[in-house]
Amino acid sequence: MSKTSDILCIGSVLWDVIGRATLQMQVGNDVPGRITRIPGGVALNIAMTLARFGLRPALLSAVGSDSAGAELVRECQALGLETTHLYISEDLPTDRYMAIEGANGLIAAIADAHSLEAAGSKILRPLTDGPLGSAKAPYHGAIALDGNLTESLLAEIATSPAFAAADLRIAPASPGKALRLMPFLREGRGTLYVNLEEAGLLCQCTFESAGDAARALLDRGAARAVVTHGGETCADAMPEGVVEDCPPMVAVTRITGAGDTFMAAHIAAERTGRSSRQDALHRALIAAASYVSGDIPS
Repeated sequence: MSKTSDILCIGSVLWDVIGRATLQMQVGNDVPGRITRIPGGVALNIAMTLARFGLRPALLSAVGSDSAGAELVRECQALGLETTHLYISEDLPTDRYMAIEGANGLIAAIADAHSLEAAGSKILRPLTDGPLGSAKAPYHGAIALDGNLTESLLAEIATSPAFAAADLRIAPASPGKALRLMPFLREGRGTLYVNLEEAGLLCQCTFESAGDAARALLDRGAARAVVTHGGETCADAMPEGVVEDCPPMVAVTRITGAGDTFMAAHIAAERTGRSSRQDALHRALIAAASYVSGDIPS
């Protein structure tokens, strides 16, 4: 484990290009708005939020050696994130994510994370045979992992002895990648952070509440499941029991990154060692609400 970091964030580190309009939108609409480019990706969003809570995250991901990659690394360093263990590729471009958001939520998005997928297990070398750990000397700290990795690589992580001692916190990145988390259900390893739709895909069922979904994930083999449901009640389920809480009502000004903020705030609350499960869930919901309302800067 690096002496300068206390949690690892593994997954997508890229540029977010977000177009936001204050009007409600439908497919095919052409409306005025604002377009921004900011550091993003699930792993990076989580890391940035953890840094805001006073933690020192280290990034494990793939970034191109192009100008976009160099600029992104500088941005990460300026935000207080450790970039020593990033895989810098000479032949792959830096990944990008593009989204369109209206007053009625996310309209459409495209994640171009092909370089992360192409880099594959190279991004894990510091953990599997490097300065952070190995199969014989596994990493013992916290790891935030996102589902933008390939199915085969996620399956390898779920069974690898190099990750057996870690406090794994796992998010699917999007409903389209939810099934990539199946190996963690089968192995009963890690804490899953999913929304109601993603829980339904993993359980092949439709749920009315986060509590029902979280319990079903436990029944399917999850060691722990934290399920969100937008502005409705969310739940944290473990064999010891289920705790629930409802997020505060706020005016929603943005969507992209809200789930990542929730997950990071929940991890940060638990890393202090002073929060109960109920308190950690409440703190995470407050942080996510502040983010979607625009009170927390991008």
